[in-house]
Amino acid sequence: MMTRVLLVDDDAELGEMLKEYLEREGFGATAVQDGETGVAAALSGHYALVVLDVMMPRLNGIEALRRIRQHDSRIPVLMLTARGDDIDRIVGLELGADDYVPKPCTPRELVARIRAILRRTQTPDAVAPTAGPLTAGLLTLWPEKRSAEWDGQSLDLTSTEFNLLEVLVRHAGKMVGKQELSEQALGRPLARYDLSIDVHLSSVRHKLGLDEHGRSPIQTVRGMGYQYVRD
Repeated sequence: MMTRVLLVDDDAELGEMLKEYLEREGFGATAVQDGETGVAAALSGHYALVVLDVMMPRLNGIEALRRIRQHDSRIPVLMLTARGDDIDRIVGLELGADDYVPKPCTPRELVARIRAILRRTQTPDAVAPTAGPLTAGLLTLWPEKRSAEWDGQSLDLTSTEFNLLEVLVRHAGKMVGKQELSEQALGRPLARYDLSIDVHLSSVRHKLGLDEHGRSPIQTVRGMGYQYVRD
């Protein structure tokens, strides 16, 4: 079945150009020009992914993303941000955006990023499959169901957060470099000055809380990467 993508951008000409490019690449695409319409469409269940521009009048992309996530939607969201605007990128990632692309971007770059997100959200093969759940300390992951529990309580993770956590748990007790994390969990090489992994893992730490030793199970190896402490 054709994968449907929702484009939310007040630039109608850009939206139509991206829509045509996506359709040539085999996607179904719908372009809308305002945040309110975009939120309703994103929550309709008709789309596999949302491309959401930050800079829109009335309801901007950050607030639109907030509303989407408030309804417990796990639909992947790719943010379009102004080049060099780290604040919008960080806020978007903290609110649950899966990734971002700085504008102006080429349609080819956008499609590549969309495909990377869909690979890791629709087919959980970013890492090798395993039979049954993964357990490390108080954490249990079910990769096939893409669900997780911490100390018996269900965790509400975005698709990107789940992928990052899965990679770390599969390497529990070992340091995982940021380049490896980016390639395995995000499906793309680590970009220069890319803060995505750091922001996503900060959110995961907050959702997990502390282990039985009173520490976060996700430890930063300064200048190198991250490690999931098994116990």
